[in-house]
Amino acid sequence: MTVFSQAAILSITEQTDIAYKRAFSRMEVRSWGMLFVNEANPMHYDANHAHVSQPVTGEAEAEAIVRETISFFSERGIIPRIYVYEQGDKEPLIAALERHGFQMESLPSPMQLWQGELAEARPMEGIVIEPVTAANYDDCLTVESIPELGGREVREKAFAREFAHPDFSHYLLRVNGEPASTLCLLRAGEYMRVENVATLPAFRGRGLIGHLLRHAQERFLEEGCSRLLVFPINDHVARLYRRYGFADVGEVRLLHAYRGGKGILEIR
Repeated sequence: MTVFSQAAILSITEQTDIAYKRAFSRMEVRSWGMLFVNEANPMHYDANHAHVSQPVTGEAEAEAIVRETISFFSERGIIPRIYVYEQGDKEPLIAALERHGFQMESLPSPMQLWQGELAEARPMEGIVIEPVTAANYDDCLTVESIPELGGREVREKAFAREFAHPDFSHYLLRVNGEPASTLCLLRAGEYMRVENVATLPAFRGRGLIGHLLRHAQERFLEEGCSRLLVFPINDHVARLYRRYGFADVGEVRLLHAYRGGKGILEIR
């Protein structure tokens, strides 16, 4: 199994995260990181936050980052949020966030790498997997509008941006003609990343994800990228991906700091 250093894991996570978020938001670069914003979709957390991955060692710098973030988003009517990658070298920033009344939650971001063996999906009649086009766009959106992905209001606007972006490929799985499950692949340089896996409640527990992951693995081989990655949102999902050929290779600790609204863990 391929072994990655912690620096490499952080670099790959950040590279693919930025590619993902740039598809549906505007990015402004700062010396300490980036600001992502999409004023048309203010409740989409990934589209509206400060992204801090560089070390923050001084109190003055930390205070400036927090003040700029608050000002930038507040003047646009958006709740200020900061995603902090790897907290060990950012203690002054965390202290500044506490002083300014931010709530904080720690989000493990494990990285899993496909090991090259195609997923063995449970045999099932009536399954068809389609690339998403204008003809089945609404059916895909219906599936992706589950609460775990933010609900209809958030996904409708983000999905439109992703669908139009050349680095995203969406797939819809039908069961006996009914839309049931979805998955998309994001190409980020040499990497390909699985995103937006969703299944409608009525179709859960049938092993549909195995069929979609095998389809994704086959598409990856056709595209010729170097690595197929997934970042599971919890331990249950991680176990599921292990069953279908992905292995844990490391983890990035992400801190979500927010000045109102719900935390990500509450939504999930």
